[in-house]
Amino acid sequence: MLRRSTLVIAVLTFAGIVVACARLATPGADTVRLQLKWVPQAQFAGYYAAKTLGYYRDESLEVTFLPGGPDVVPEDVVADGRAEIGITWLSQLLAARESGLPLVNVAQIFAHSGLRQLALTASGIRGPADLRGRTVAVWPGHQSSLLATLAKNGIELREITLVPQPLGMDFFVKRKVDSAAAMTYNELREVQELGVRPDQLVVIDFNKEGTATLEDGLFARADWLRTSDNVRVAARFLRASLRGWEFCRDRTSDCLDAFLREARGLERPHQAWMLSEVIKLIYGPPAPAGPVGRMRADAFAQTAGVLQRHGVLKRPADAAAYTDAVWQEAQRR
Repeated sequence: MLRRSTLVIAVLTFAGIVVACARLATPGADTVRLQLKWVPQAQFAGYYAAKTLGYYRDESLEVTFLPGGPDVVPEDVVADGRAEIGITWLSQLLAARESGLPLVNVAQIFAHSGLRQLALTASGIRGPADLRGRTVAVWPGHQSSLLATLAKNGIELREITLVPQPLGMDFFVKRKVDSAAAMTYNELREVQELGVRPDQLVVIDFNKEGTATLEDGLFARADWLRTSDNVRVAARFLRASLRGWEFCRDRTSDCLDAFLREARGLERPHQAWMLSEVIKLIYGPPAPAGPVGRMRADAFAQTAGVLQRHGVLKRPADAAAYTDAVWQEAQRR
């Protein structure tokens, strides 16, 4: 998520980038439109790096980024054919599939969840078991890990007051709720920028609770992937994108410089924090159990199980919701 004060600037800046990318199209290259999960921020720096450093060009790709935002649903954009590839959480992709959208995860970029539940130590909350009887905020559509954690601690939904979470974290710092959701790479930093010290904060980590679900993955339409040519296009895109993320991991400051040259108007300290935290979600610690970008069957099953147990999915998720073909093709040279 992004703070309200920078949302409009980010959208307008990114609109200019889309136009510029269209003007620089390379004749003969395959075109890929990437629908972002949110507005431009360092959450997506690896893709920016791949474009700025020419990694997509090396793969004979002309890539255009499409901005996300509060009114953009990446699943709908890709399903409608307005983008070839999108970025979304597996929970949203599986819910979209159950509603009839033929979407398939082609690569899992984040190995760990960045979603947390926060409370101030002054509230008396020390862990998930203390959320009973409290007012808890979470973004609509992102409740699964919270609900699973409550259930693990014997708390029924009727025993809390669940409220939709707005943009920004002022409401939390001003104690309008007892607990609020946060991403490690954004809202957690924002709370600290608002004057809350780390020792004044309780952070519930769904990874440690065993209730985390998979976040930023790449996905495409099932029918688009039926041709071997498009599988190869997606694989070339993945290969170049992973090179971009490796650059960001190994040369974080240079990566941030490249990103901020494209997405102007954003605050460097906040974006530096974001990039550092996002790199942890991809590469660890803890280190991922498998190669970056490859969906792990056990991680898929955990996310799908959490979603079904807590009513997000009515039926077991189909294994056809993800494919290994793109990752395998990306290993070829």
